[in-house]
Amino acid sequence: MNMGNMAKITLKTLQKKAENEIKNSKNLKDLDSVYKKYLDKQGELSQILRSLNKMPKTKRIKLGKEANELKQVLKENIEQKTKKLKEKTFKQAYEKEWIDVTMPGKKPVLGHLHPLTQVKREVERIFQLMGFSIIEGPEIETAWYNFDVLNIPKDHPARDLWDTFYLKNGMLLRTHTSPVQVRYMEKNNPPLRIIVPGRIFRHEATDANHEFNFYHVEGLMIDRNISAANFRAVLQEFYREFFKKPVKIRMRPSYFPFVVPGFEVDMSCTVCLGKGCATCGRTGWQEMMGAGMVHPSVLKNAGFNPKNWQGFAFGMGLERLAMMKYRINDIRLFYKGDLRFLKQF
Repeated sequence: MNMGNMAKITLKTLQKKAENEIKNSKNLKDLDSVYKKYLDKQGELSQILRSLNKMPKTKRIKLGKEANELKQVLKENIEQKTKKLKEKTFKQAYEKEWIDVTMPGKKPVLGHLHPLTQVKREVERIFQLMGFSIIEGPEIETAWYNFDVLNIPKDHPARDLWDTFYLKNGMLLRTHTSPVQVRYMEKNNPPLRIIVPGRIFRHEATDANHEFNFYHVEGLMIDRNISAANFRAVLQEFYREFFKKPVKIRMRPSYFPFVVPGFEVDMSCTVCLGKGCATCGRTGWQEMMGAGMVHPSVLKNAGFNPKNWQGFAFGMGLERLAMMKYRINDIRLFYKGDLRFLKQF
């Protein structure tokens, strides 16, 4: 058998093999391998075309034409198979990934601010409208700023271990945010008006109305002619804006070392509407804050002359405000992390 017949048989065999492999290709990767095997520069068909140089001219032309026609046929077969595989792949992906865009989507679960954070921001907003600045300070304090400078002597009950958390380094966890008032007065000249929101700590038994860790807001206003009447006006305006309605309050004489005179401020209980409940101790009134005119000794410790300057100070719990605003009967609910409670806000 001469070389021409051998080449012709080889072309037929190659065509049969190639067409069979194209037909059985399951994906584009398999099809690409078939293309490289037969039609690439180093492919089997290319090698046959290069071997034709040794044949007589007549046979070379004839077999060359047949080889090029086969090359074109294989290319067309591969293109058709590629098209079918792409359509199949697209159809499979469409069936797997298809979504009905007309169906209602699932609403993503979003978090929101804790009710105490919401109340804190609302308190800050109202006092800022009245010209007060928002000041913050350290939660770990010295006894000097937490007690001494505020006219609280060493034998005062507030210094007892059962009221205060002391640290091994001699520092303590602040029992109120009042130390920040003095820190601010030491570095700023009057007149001034500030509020100091922040977390405080007291060694107390927890119940519906008490926690050992809670949030406090101190307020301070110093000027030349500030009186208790100014305090009542500020407080009345704050409560009216905070509760979005007129609120009944009362001021009772009381004692605090850092103010003179001192008084407790109560408001009509919003939980029971003044009828009496566990939150207000069955009295119909809820104790909201301690307040009074800043003690001359505190002014002196801060570097102010009590003959020229005077003012009022107050302290209230954010939890107590939230309880009155949302009619919550147990302060412990704020710290339990119960989503059934928190999602209401």
